Amino acid sequence: MDLLNTLVDKGLRRELPTREEALAVLATSDDELLDVVAAAGKVRRQWFGRRVKLNYLVNLKSGLCPEDCSYCSQRLGSKAEILKYTWLKPEEASQAAAAGVAGGAKRVCLVASGRGPTDRDVERVGKTIEAIKEQNEGIEVCACLGLLSDGQAEKLREAGADAYNHNLNTSEATYGQITKTHTYADRVDTVEKAHAAGLSACSGLIAGMGETDEDLVDVVFSLRELDADSVPVNFLIPFEGTPLAKEWNLTPQRCLRILAMARFVCPDVEVRLAGGREVHLRSLQPLALNIVNSIFLGDYLTSEGQAGQADLDMIADAGFEVEGAGTTTLPAHRSDLADAAPSGGGCGSGGGASLCGSGEGAGAASAGDEATGCGSACGGCSGHAHAEATPVPAQPAQAEPGALRSDLVAVRRRGAGTDIAPNA
Repeated sequence: MDLLNTLVDKGLRRELPTREEALAVLATSDDELLDVVAAAGKVRRQWFGRRVKLNYLVNLKSGLCPEDCSYCSQRLGSKAEILKYTWLKPEEASQAAAAGVAGGAKRVCLVASGRGPTDRDVERVGKTIEAIKEQNEGIEVCACLGLLSDGQAEKLREAGADAYNHNLNTSEATYGQITKTHTYADRVDTVEKAHAAGLSACSGLIAGMGETDEDLVDVVFSLRELDADSVPVNFLIPFEGTPLAKEWNLTPQRCLRILAMARFVCPDVEVRLAGGREVHLRSLQPLALNIVNSIFLGDYLTSEGQAGQADLDMIADAGFEVEGAGTTTLPAHRSDLADAAPSGGGCGSGGGASLCGSGEGAGAASAGDEATGCGSACGGCSGHAHAEATPVPAQPAQAEPGALRSDLVAVRRRGAGTDIAPNA
């Protein structure tokens, strides 16, 4: 297939595909699906081998968010029956993180609901970062706290944060249909603040909210221009009690095409399979490992994920290996430039095209979006240890678009913020 051969050649050279090529990936037929996965797999193996990075979410503060993000179970006015609690103490968060680290997680993602942190919140999170790093040598810590004010990214960096997550979620053209209480530009601004402070930028998208193929291509091209080191791809979990509860628009095949398109556009960055993978990819999850090089482990922020041990078994059975703490995730050309940055941190200060590929450069709320990156359609990952876990129930065949599928969405009732051991 000429299209796929062209995309592989461009991916191996870190060359930006055209918009038409990216759209053509989304338009491929089911008969061509395995060819698409195989082509994306060639690009993935060029830059990341067969390594899979594990990430573990700790929900520092859950629910009661003043923002109105339509996809989020923690949004203003949400009737989703999720856990609601205020800030975990540093020692509590460190204990929660330990479950993920014990299960092989290399990065701990600290997420808090809300529009953005106060300076006092940043100080509180800084103490939590210090507590986690004291107990876990070499662990990466990513913060996801919402919109940042001037100087806050620098304070997080000084406290030991390695990365900051803030997702664009959807295209600029349609962002106002999803959220009214802040703008797409607000999100871009926070990603740029993280870059400027030397933090590695983590920013992704949510698919399945009723967007068009053009919207998906727009947001992925924007993420490349922002030069994010990590691009989480979330698939909407339609929580009952939220405005998007009836948006069941995805099939496993479409999810794989979206992942492949993201890999072709951002060939040498960490493409992460995030929230909603269990619900939408189901039995095709292992195929996605041929495209992505990173996943969340266990539960999400407010929803249950696949049992942690099942995640590890899936990785091994598919012929992949868990990335060790002593291994640098990003290819040398990206990590070397990041190390050379003035702040010694993320890659953003090096300029978009040179790091995320050879294309054009350029440069985005509430945290804890579960269908967003450091969470995912309202959930973040949990680790996996040896706790009892309830697996995702067997799923029936794909329902008609718009049909309620609450049988697929298990609200989290364990882990951080509870007395029940995490699904780690």
